Amino acid sequence: MSKVRHVLGISGGKDSAALAIYMKNKHSDIPIEYYNSDTGCELEETIEFVKQLKGFLGHIEMLVAAKDSPEPTPFDHFLKANGGYLPSPQARWCTQKMKLAEFEDFVKDDYAISYVGIRGDEQREGYVSTKSNIQSIFPFRKNIWSLDVITKVLNDDNIDQFSKYYKEIANKKTFDEVRNILLQPLTKSFFYSKKLNYLLDTNIVYFNKAVFEWLKTTDYPVGKLDSFPLVENTDNLNVDDIKKILIDSGIGMPAYYDPIIFEVDGEVGYYNRSRSGCYFCFYQQKIEWIWLYEQHPKLFEQAMEYEKSGYTWIQGERLSDLIHPERIRQIKLDFIKRSKQISSKKKDSRLVNMFEDDNINCANCFI
Repeated sequence: MSKVRHVLGISGGKDSAALAIYMKNKHSDIPIEYYNSDTGCELEETIEFVKQLKGFLGHIEMLVAAKDSPEPTPFDHFLKANGGYLPSPQARWCTQKMKLAEFEDFVKDDYAISYVGIRGDEQREGYVSTKSNIQSIFPFRKNIWSLDVITKVLNDDNIDQFSKYYKEIANKKTFDEVRNILLQPLTKSFFYSKKLNYLLDTNIVYFNKAVFEWLKTTDYPVGKLDSFPLVENTDNLNVDDIKKILIDSGIGMPAYYDPIIFEVDGEVGYYNRSRSGCYFCFYQQKIEWIWLYEQHPKLFEQAMEYEKSGYTWIQGERLSDLIHPERIRQIKLDFIKRSKQISSKKKDSRLVNMFEDDNINCANCFI
């Protein structure tokens, strides 16, 4: 069999850290290479958290883009190359240039399995490389396979072959139970999501083993392995499970998650940073910008400096306007109001779940 590398990216956030600990504890026989993409623009809390994790894991390869640039950080290098145009949800050049490109250069043309910390309670697919030699696996989810694998293995053109593998692996009772589902053609009312969820609900391990056998007929990296222990995976971990992994390991949560109390107009709220990454990340909420302004004023000033070229981090609002006292007051009040609404919905979640539509949106079914 061809050599296959196992890689896991450490972002500095809770999920990737928990996945690294989880894999080290549960699958110590897998020789995982841990790496971190250093943009030069992370919070000090993030840097310290990665250092702690490095002590636990033993080694984390640091990937740094534009190493020979005269600019102070990789971000400044690529910002200059982009004519001062700040990144945004519509133009995420920061992620592409400083992280994804460096990751793919780290792997090069080797076959590689990339372990990704998307939780079982998240509604997103996660990064899947466009390079055919890199395959993403999601150990925290009931469905460990990526969207591209699922759509191929359950496609009508492959179903006879997949059914054959399934029959060889599953016991007769289970195969008889799922046979009609396997052979049923895909339609608008019976799309990939329903077929996938039925098979997983029947027996996760049999499904995974059948997929593994099918992958051996392809050029996917997992198919190059003699065996793959994650086919026995039945975990479906949520945010509380992730917190428990971090706390039990002694690493704990990143410090930027710590809630900080604030008061405005007699109302009390709590704010914190919700994600890892650059301190000026354009995905952060306005309340997080206020958190940055009040907890890391120098970094906020640096973020404002980048707006002098005319581009802004927030569409339609400059950071200098965001920190006017009345604007801060309104942002905090709005955040407290939304927090109360979310808390109220969580209390009613059982009632809501009872009346949810059985039809699963195929765009979200693989999460």
